[in-house]
Amino acid sequence: MRKVMILDTTLREGEQTPGVSFTVEEKLQIARGLDEAGVDMIEAGHPAVSRDVAEAVKKIASEKLSAEILAHSRAIISDVDAALNCDVQRVAIFLGVTDAKLRSMKMTKEEAIRTAVSCIEYAKAHGLKVRFTAEDATRAEYDYVVKICRAAVEAGADRISIPDTVGSMTPRRIMDLFAKLSKDINAELDAHCHNDLGMAVANALAAVEGGATAVHTTVNGLGERAGITALEPFAVALKVLYDVDTVELDKLPELSAIVEKFSGIPIAPTQPIVGENAFSHKGGVHAAAVIFDPKTYEAFPPGLVGRQREIVISKYAGRVAVEDRLKRLGVALSEEELMKVLSAIKERPEIRSYRDVDLLELAERATGRRLEIQVPKKIEAIVMVKCESNVYTTSVARRILWIKGVERVLEVSGDFDIEVLINVDSITQMNEVLENIRLIKGVTGTNTRVVLKKFNSLSTN
Repeated sequence: MRKVMILDTTLREGEQTPGVSFTVEEKLQIARGLDEAGVDMIEAGHPAVSRDVAEAVKKIASEKLSAEILAHSRAIISDVDAALNCDVQRVAIFLGVTDAKLRSMKMTKEEAIRTAVSCIEYAKAHGLKVRFTAEDATRAEYDYVVKICRAAVEAGADRISIPDTVGSMTPRRIMDLFAKLSKDINAELDAHCHNDLGMAVANALAAVEGGATAVHTTVNGLGERAGITALEPFAVALKVLYDVDTVELDKLPELSAIVEKFSGIPIAPTQPIVGENAFSHKGGVHAAAVIFDPKTYEAFPPGLVGRQREIVISKYAGRVAVEDRLKRLGVALSEEELMKVLSAIKERPEIRSYRDVDLLELAERATGRRLEIQVPKKIEAIVMVKCESNVYTTSVARRILWIKGVERVLEVSGDFDIEVLINVDSITQMNEVLENIRLIKGVTGTNTRVVLKKFNSLSTN
């Protein structure tokens, strides 16, 4: 398959998510992260919306990033002027092309073409590259879409965006549509797929198969209503299914965490690639097979995206999973002792999952041996975190988990909401971790205790 470009519109479409409003500084950080990850184009915002949006677009454009920086624009000269004032490289001019949209704007089809052409010519005359977006193109009359897009290309647009504005397409239909458009329109084609029916990633991949050369994404799939194509599963799917390289996949979890933090929209545990459960295995058969050969229940190795596999120990766990987890903790049990531990786990079905410390306690009971005491070689500390009462605790916990030096994060009951185990090489690094935790939105206080001694293995004598 040919090269596929990624245009990320987290800063424009993503900010249109209800409840999301990025600060200028947050937008700069996100733009830098996107650029470091290697996205080809960044749609920085619609400058005519407000003063702060224009300020952010202008500052991002001044960063001189490797990615091409775009400003969004209605087919209105004043919007194009707003884009020009931001010193962007390209303007993305959009205009609705369905009969219903044209009626709402009190435009005939010919008037719409003249309006689009006029704005494109104006932008080109002022030194901007132009992408024309035929809004709601997948529900519009095909011949008219081709007609207005050809006019846009003749006026100077070198990219045409075909949005599935309400996410109503299927993979087969959108593949056929792009196959036809790639023959009828002499321009690069972008696919902008909404996720109203949960098919944005599938439709985006199908659009690429049909002839799209760029796909619009947002980090974590943010956007209007149910959002649009999520960057993380789309980029990984291109690599895993088609061997097409786009962005640096191991940077996606960190980028996702940054956007989760700034947006305040928590990532679902089951979200592909970046969700907490994305590489977790709970069922006994699954866990045993994955321990034997990860390919049995993994489409690709977690390391591809900088993640790690987790075997969840619960009532569903089998002997293999429990034995493997204990061995990782430095504990070797006889078959009889192992079955005692497994039996104890099965007898407590109300416990959703067992922590390492819980397993060690069960192992101690099963063997009748006491744990050996070891002095840790690194600096370890337990940090108790208090959150605001109206904050989704899991969201804060996930953000803490991505901080370098954090080894484990637990949601707990009592006076504090979260328990964090950190493992670092120096006091300086410990202080950096603490500062990063305190900077997270929703954290109101911390209490830190340095580990002096710990119990981490059983005597096998």
